[in-house]
Amino acid sequence: MLSPVLLTVLISGLAFATPREIAFSRLLPAAPALAAAMWPVVPTILLGAFCLLVMVGLSLVYTDLGTPYTAAAIVAVTLAAAYTSHLRLQREEALFQIRLVADAVQQVLLRPLPRRVQHVEIESLYLAAQEQARIGGDFYEVADTPYGVRLLIGDVRGKGLSAVGAASAVINCFRENAYDQPDLRGIIHRLETSIGRYSVALLDPDQPEHFATALIAEIEYGGGRVKILNCGHPPPLLVRKGEIRVLEPTVPSPPLNLASLLGGEYTIDTLAFSSGDQMLLYTDGVTETRDRTGTFFPLPEWMRRLGPTAPRDLLDRLHRDLLHYSGGRLDDDIAAVAVRCRRPGAPEC
Repeated sequence: MLSPVLLTVLISGLAFATPREIAFSRLLPAAPALAAAMWPVVPTILLGAFCLLVMVGLSLVYTDLGTPYTAAAIVAVTLAAAYTSHLRLQREEALFQIRLVADAVQQVLLRPLPRRVQHVEIESLYLAAQEQARIGGDFYEVADTPYGVRLLIGDVRGKGLSAVGAASAVINCFRENAYDQPDLRGIIHRLETSIGRYSVALLDPDQPEHFATALIAEIEYGGGRVKILNCGHPPPLLVRKGEIRVLEPTVPSPPLNLASLLGGEYTIDTLAFSSGDQMLLYTDGVTETRDRTGTFFPLPEWMRRLGPTAPRDLLDRLHRDLLHYSGGRLDDDIAAVAVRCRRPGAPEC
């Protein structure tokens, strides 16, 4: 923020300390021009006035500096800089309001998950591919239902607001039906219907029909089991006693809104999930993160090297390592949810 002042002092000092033939004073208009990118309107004008006074003072010490021309340049640049500063402030205010709206939308679409539901610890991570972005097509949700802790994670294929709208339709449908549907297949059928209706309602010939990969997990309260219904989504990772297992579905199920095209039934896999066990659910932005050579991020190997880690620490390390692996630039949105069974009084697995 002090750069324009330092620039003014530097130019003024050089102008007074060097022979007039060098004419450093002609650089004075650069100071208010720089101020336009950093300061409000009034300080920018005041700096221009100060530069003008410096030029007048120089004219009293040195003659034949071309003072009228430099002074005119300072005045013209200062007026232009003040107008530029005004426009910048207007755009910054508009961007701030847009970000407030985007943050509000994200709080509705991807509201903060509870840190703990019954005996299940839950942590989440969301990273947007674009630095200014707040929301995208990746989504997750958790529900404390009579049937157990139900988790949803998914990824709408596509970009922009239409993908956000499709994700919102899926999440809202899950929030309504997770508490009422006794079977995971019933929830998936409702999600299938919801995203299908959303795609039809758009009626945009230039917009391809939406589909989404999705995974629903149901952790039973007292049975020590987890049910997983995977609809074309990357398989979660199960950590048990330091061993990593990739939970591939026994029979692939079609992504949402593609069942009529691809056919197939929805298959539920049931696995043990005891105290101390941990699962990592994630979108394909994690495993499709590339390094400079184009190699994908080796998630299972990374988990094995990491060792036993609490859910929050796991996601924090994943965040840092993904950014480091990609050189600080992500090509796709990333969502991840880490869950760990921590039943009081039960032995650790």
